[in-house]
Amino acid sequence: MNALLGSLLVLATFVTVCNAQCFVIPRENIPGNLPNECKDLDGVTHPMNSKWKTKSCQECSCDQHGISCCNTVAIPADYDTTKCEKIFNEKTCSYKVVERNDPEKTCPVSGWIM
Repeated sequence: MNALLGSLLVLATFVTVCNAQCFVIPRENIPGNLPNECKDLDGVTHPMNSKWKTKSCQECSCDQHGISCCNTVAIPADYDTTKCEKIFNEKTCSYKVVERNDPEKTCPVSGWIM
């Protein structure tokens, strides 16, 4: 059993390194204590089997293993960084790319990273 848990921990670490857009906060396993909530990194507790969106636009969920969160924001990656800049809108959880000298004009973006 310990070998299986160790293997899963190594796999979870490898997946996190390969895909930094998602992460897991494991639950503290206390023998005899049935999980009914999860505590996030800000100290906020969430009911078991709940889902929520964070201020930084991550979708998170709480289950018996802990908290899983994934980024939901597409980040502009292929645009003219000399002429243009990306601006993040916290309300819509989205970026727009505009000209530095004239923010009313949008710039073309050829690639996005999720």
